[in-house]
Amino acid sequence: MKSSASGLSFSSTLLSAEKKEVAAPVRWSLAAGPAGRGLAKACAFSYRKFVEFGLGELGRRAHLIPSPLQGEFSSRKALDGKTEMEFLAYKAPGIRLIRSLRIGGGGDGMQVLDFAIFPEPEYDLPIFCANFFSASNTNIVVLDLNPLHNVIENDDYKEKYYHGLLPLGMKYAEALPWGGKLTSESLSFFSPIVIWTRFPSSKDMHEVLYSAFVDYLKAWVSLMDLAAREVDLSVVVAHHKAQHRYLTWRAEKDPGHQVLRRLIGEADTKTVIRRFLFDGVDSLGSKTFLDYFPEYQCKDGSINEKRSMVGKSFASRPWSPSGKFIGKGTAD
Repeated sequence: MKSSASGLSFSSTLLSAEKKEVAAPVRWSLAAGPAGRGLAKACAFSYRKFVEFGLGELGRRAHLIPSPLQGEFSSRKALDGKTEMEFLAYKAPGIRLIRSLRIGGGGDGMQVLDFAIFPEPEYDLPIFCANFFSASNTNIVVLDLNPLHNVIENDDYKEKYYHGLLPLGMKYAEALPWGGKLTSESLSFFSPIVIWTRFPSSKDMHEVLYSAFVDYLKAWVSLMDLAAREVDLSVVVAHHKAQHRYLTWRAEKDPGHQVLRRLIGEADTKTVIRRFLFDGVDSLGSKTFLDYFPEYQCKDGSINEKRSMVGKSFASRPWSPSGKFIGKGTAD
């Protein structure tokens, strides 16, 4: 089912959409080992193996070409002279950008991974998104195949890409439960299989997270394997717009801004966000944040710094196991 016009060399590892049984949930326990042992091990934790797996898996299925962004950003250093910042960027047939920012080694136990895969706009594919923050005693995680279109409003898009992946989402629903309030604006960029969670640091939990990262990346590769290059110009233009809207939101409202400002300062943070993490925000389209999201405009024309203008959030998973949106939300 590969498109001969696509030039893709991904091998088929499709998660069957016909699969009826739900994968066995991953289970974990905080009771493993003497008190403090898990924390000590967690302090030595690194996201390096996540990056190595991601690039290795993609590299086995397509020829990865270093992006010019890698050379541009690889020499950037944290202001404290201790924290390690690793910038990696590649492209491949059908993939506009694979990029990874890994932060760690600063002595405070903080580890960060921001790993994403952006398809070429000629391919109607979700965006692979892994945003992980770990400290000595806590972890904040978002892992998803971000939809190009709002799956709460677009049932056809949801059925096309996520029906067959619902068992994957359920596999980790117990081990990595919903992490608390999420604004309705942010929710529109997530899929029914999103993992949004918080958990205390331990070796066991980091292994669960690694397992989820592996499974989700393989799921994205499976979708890419079946992708056909779009030849209808109007559809390609729509994909451009959808990806640019996504990048514009993330570049303005991504919660990682604060960590970067502390490490590299305000000016370099803006450059890293717009030229590396969300490359394309200045090239895939010309619309501004307020063009897409006018409700955030202040009286003086500036952008409201609030995360939500609707003022509604979801404290529990708003999708049922069958993928139906059941969230009601509560006022903040």
